Amino acid sequence: MPKDRAMQVNDDLSSGEILDLKVELKKDLEGIIVQGIIVGNTLQQNQALILITHPGENKFNPDLGVGISDMLLDNDYLGFRHRIREHYAKDGLKVTQLDLYENKPLKINANY
Repeated sequence: MPKDRAMQVNDDLSSGEILDLKVELKKDLEGIIVQGIIVGNTLQQNQALILITHPGENKFNPDLGVGISDMLLDNDYLGFRHRIREHYAKDGLKVTQLDLYENKPLKINANY
């Protein structure tokens, strides 16, 4: 299975708690569950999870995670650009564009 196809997590509150597994139960005419956990493209989900997690928070890959929330009280944009590229590469993502500058929106393009 490619790295950008996996179980999806909720990305808004309309589907349940954010970051819980996305589940949409479907039953057949006899009431038997025929669908549950949603599997699909997770490229953007993987990028977001790498950005928001801190190293040590992912027990399957404890050295992965940018911890972008640490940037709230920091202005080392160059350091965070380097950290993003480094941690994306650890997951196999190739960054083609990374814009992270003061008073500008964050923009990242990356693919496996």
